[in-house]
Amino acid sequence: MRADATRNLERVLSTGARMLADDPSATMAAIATEAGVDRRTVYRRFASREDLMAAVYGARYDAVEEAIEAARLREAPVAVALHRYVEGIISVNRTWPVETSRMLREATLRERRRRLIDEVDAFLRRATDEGLLRSDLPPGWVATVLPPLMEHAAENLSGLSAAQAADVVVDTLLRGIGTPQA
Repeated sequence: MRADATRNLERVLSTGARMLADDPSATMAAIATEAGVDRRTVYRRFASREDLMAAVYGARYDAVEEAIEAARLREAPVAVALHRYVEGIISVNRTWPVETSRMLREATLRERRRRLIDEVDAFLRRATDEGLLRSDLPPGWVATVLPPLMEHAAENLSGLSAAQAADVVVDTLLRGIGTPQA
């Protein structure tokens, strides 16, 4: 693909993600206009709005996979990997703010999601085994609490960089929100 075509596609997908997050009924023509490309470009690339949405969701999962890979969940020290993972996912959530529950309709995305969840669950077990996370919590509790923390940080801590927002999330996860006891 030519460089300009690649840039146009990236603009369409990122604009589509943002617009669909704000208005799930956004049209392909509106997305093309906002992305600064001719609507024929979008229609040539995507046969339907559903195809465009599937491409947006696929791009989000590509970014999640890249964030997990960059975090080095299996190799890096657990505290470092946790922060890298949280920072990466906050960045993904800011770039690709689409409603993730709608993605579960896509069979191929469900399988990708399952693999990613398994990777993170294995990391959380490692973090527990190595003593970073408490072992006395109900099974799956950290995996249930962490995603909404990252999502809320991406949305509500917009004045902070992804790294700074990750500091808040990791501190909240590891130390809670209560005041330290004397």
